[in-house]
Amino acid sequence: MIENLLLQVFNGLVNGAFYALLSLGLAVIFGMLRVINFMHGALYMLGAFGAYLLTAWWGLPFWWTLLAAPILVAAIGLVFERLLLRRLYDADLLYNLLLTFGLALAIQDAMRIRFGMQGVPYGAPAALQGAVEIGPLLFPAYRLFVLAVSVLACLGTWWLIDRTRAGLIIRAATERPMLTRALGVDVDRWIPAVFAFGVALAGLAGVLAAPMRNVSPVMGADLIITTFAIVVIGGMGSILGSVVTGFIVGVLEALGAVYYPSAANLVVFILMAAILLVRPAGLFGSADAG
Repeated sequence: MIENLLLQVFNGLVNGAFYALLSLGLAVIFGMLRVINFMHGALYMLGAFGAYLLTAWWGLPFWWTLLAAPILVAAIGLVFERLLLRRLYDADLLYNLLLTFGLALAIQDAMRIRFGMQGVPYGAPAALQGAVEIGPLLFPAYRLFVLAVSVLACLGTWWLIDRTRAGLIIRAATERPMLTRALGVDVDRWIPAVFAFGVALAGLAGVLAAPMRNVSPVMGADLIITTFAIVVIGGMGSILGSVVTGFIVGVLEALGAVYYPSAANLVVFILMAAILLVRPAGLFGSADAG
């Protein structure tokens, strides 16, 4: 009984790792740009396809795609940001949401036309196949790897934003953009880098998901709504809130799928409604965000 519970919690943490990376990217983008990036799920899908194509066409091993695919996704996101999104920064948030929603549909349909709805398989590297024995339990090696990479990426993002000069500028531009500009900081110069970094996290999540899930054009469509709910629960723009809530929701969904399957998909929305009734700004959000 205890072993089964621990395995379900572990599976929930692995699913939460993807939620944490995706919601972290959304929080970083919204925190500075105030953009609701609805194409985040499509960019997650492009990360998975990037890993597949780099391996199938150029023969790159998984370890190289883990670095190259997020960079390619960041470059694609940067093109969209420079050509389209930057024109709407001063407009209502609804316009950014509609634009990114339209881009998400366009990206998904383009990939569907090229690869079909069934998608393509992508295997885990040989070094991460099999299981690792920890105490009385066996854990899949690749899932342990996914969890470790996600935690390291989240900690690295926290260190970058909280402990470096670049992070200091980003936080200042997020909280007081006019004052930051008055102090001589070119805030606009940092916007493309922040957006590229946020979408690169989505690309990284896609690469990690490729060996676990069928790589298909719609693989990000099911995640994006849940990811937005996680960002709202944690607090819009909150780095810590997005990460913590992502792992919590992953565990709750895994436990719900075993003990109460009919409500497993509703857990995140029930949690969101309960949290917002008590804290409109989210668990870690500020009153201004609320």
